Amino acid sequence: MFNTADLFDEFDTDPLEQLSVESRIEYLQGWHRELTDEINEVSRKLHRIETGREKREDSKDLESLSADLKIRRAELDQKLIELIEDPQGTPGKAKVRQAKPEADSASAEAGLVAVRYTNREIFVADIIDYAMKTDDVSMEAPIFTLATKPDLSIWHWTGKSKNGEKWLTVTPSVLGRATMHDKDILIFAISQMVAARNLGREDANNRRIQFPAHTFLVSTNRGCSGDDYKRLTQALNRLSGTRITTNIATGDISQDEAFGLIDSWKAIRNNKTGEMISVEVTISEWLFNAVRAFEILTINPNYFRLRKPLARRLYEIARKHCGTEKAEWPMYLAPLKEKCGSRSSIKEFRRMVKAVEADGSLPDYRIEVLSDDRVMFYSKKFKAKVAQK
Repeated sequence: MFNTADLFDEFDTDPLEQLSVESRIEYLQGWHRELTDEINEVSRKLHRIETGREKREDSKDLESLSADLKIRRAELDQKLIELIEDPQGTPGKAKVRQAKPEADSASAEAGLVAVRYTNREIFVADIIDYAMKTDDVSMEAPIFTLATKPDLSIWHWTGKSKNGEKWLTVTPSVLGRATMHDKDILIFAISQMVAARNLGREDANNRRIQFPAHTFLVSTNRGCSGDDYKRLTQALNRLSGTRITTNIATGDISQDEAFGLIDSWKAIRNNKTGEMISVEVTISEWLFNAVRAFEILTINPNYFRLRKPLARRLYEIARKHCGTEKAEWPMYLAPLKEKCGSRSSIKEFRRMVKAVEADGSLPDYRIEVLSDDRVMFYSKKFKAKVAQK
């Protein structure tokens, strides 16, 4: 873990004036994610001290470091707000601007959907837009289906850990297993809860979260048509219907029972128009334990632009195992197929991974399939390397 001085020794503001506004925002967002990761790591250590799993002797230093990191992040917040509100440097107000319909066409980069909202008020109002977070455990285990049609099959996965074998069984409802795109709801909820906990808000200690439906759609780069609201309802039904049994602990607590990814949900609608105004979701204790223990990782907001479920899963694996500190991380194709939760043949899976490699759509990472069926994950943060084929 960095200390604050070490982290900002690498931060260079000199090149910012030579960059375009978009590049400056992207550069600052990258540093914002680095800081958020550090704040989360400090919060995780403090939580372990509070629950007696680590010695208390370092708590004051950690609290001081946390405060310093939050001050630094607030400075970046202000720089980003200034750039977004008015790139030319004159006072103004940020507004949500929806991209033109044609931006969703073939003009988008390969493997990515277009950025639907070029300037987002939610980005300014909170850290959600560029500090989205997801839990460690769903990045490790293949809970969500890669299928785009209803997946009614039961999925069982086993993996190795320091404490022995981990296993997880996912049982769908008649509506099908929760999908990689359904997971956006959990990412959004977790991001809100962690942000609130870092601000010391007491309401963040509740598993139930209410949020405007429109805010969710904008924050996860979705459309806002009637069909998009219907898809949100379908996703909530799949999440509540998908049942998990597992020996994987979250926050050092395991549950020997079947449970849903969310316990319940309800929509608040306008009585006259039927329009969905807000959504209330109660996440499972299993996921909430991970949030309370800060067992989460920050993800790149361009994750929500990834078209393919497999690309999203490959990004998760890269973020979990390559992270921000490793230049590369290898895995053979067959175990990677299991880790992704793919039911394809090994030949078809190789083709699909190569397609993601070819379009280069993964934020922060790139992948390479080698002739011996190793798949190399590389961090774009480090100088590009060419593996021996």
